[in-house]
Amino acid sequence: MMQEANGNLERRFAAVSRSKTLAHIIAELELDKKSVFDIGCSFGEFLTHFGEGSVGLTIAENEAAHGKMKGLDIRLGNIESDDFKLDEQFDAIFANNIFEHLYSPHEFLCRIKRYLKPGGVLVLGVPCIPRIASLIHFKKFRGSLATQHINFFTRETLYHTVLRGGWNISDMRGFHFACRVVDKLLDLVYPHFYVIAHVDPDFVYSDKRLKELAGYNNIP
Repeated sequence: MMQEANGNLERRFAAVSRSKTLAHIIAELELDKKSVFDIGCSFGEFLTHFGEGSVGLTIAENEAAHGKMKGLDIRLGNIESDDFKLDEQFDAIFANNIFEHLYSPHEFLCRIKRYLKPGGVLVLGVPCIPRIASLIHFKKFRGSLATQHINFFTRETLYHTVLRGGWNISDMRGFHFACRVVDKLLDLVYPHFYVIAHVDPDFVYSDKRLKELAGYNNIP
């Protein structure tokens, strides 16, 4: 049983190593040369491709143990917990297939800014309901509606969620192709999008939102 489990993990690492999508993201953003905070890093299958000083975060002890066995710096912790603290800052944050699981996606977008160096980049990968709704009947497009997900996004709602979290979005696509133009043409059918964003230093909530927040604070 243990041998079978290890075999499955090795195949998982191998599949990520063969991923053209990951290769395109790394090449464009030079993540192999940067320190990356991989939030929700699982066993470290993505983390192993990032630069020196990269750190992974998981809530599962077995994932952290396996990653450390492979020489990866994986920490145990819950990014949504008020008790979570990390002193480091990174060139990039990589968060793939975690956004749809969070209790508070907006708070996550606000919280993680403290872990980015000035000018750092966020890579947020999220499964999305396709624009052509009928595609959801095919297995390849059902990931966005997985039973363990508690948040559900279309490309448009994901875009505005990140924007309203105080980020400037520089790109948003599937990264299946290195050519941005070709890749964008397939937005209609992509089941998974990567948002590339930087902290907006001038972001403030709208006046209407600030009044709402004042109302929250006035509740005893």
